[in-house]
Amino acid sequence: MTDEIRLGDVIRTRKSHPCGSDEWTVIRIGADIKIKCHGCSRIVMLDRDAFLKRRKMTLKQGPENP
Repeated sequence: MTDEIRLGDVIRTRKSHPCGSDEWTVIRIGADIKIKCHGCSRIVMLDRDAFLKRRKMTLKQGPENP
């Protein structure tokens, strides 16, 4: 697993969200990472370290930046 984070990545987290889903889409990248739950569409913002700690695996990579 690489530490590269791309916009549009679909990731799986170590623990599931209270709605039951553990799949998220990355919708914003910066100092903080914003992710959107696939189950309930809740949006959560995490700092980069917390995001990397909670991410279990990348299911689908987003498109490369030009």
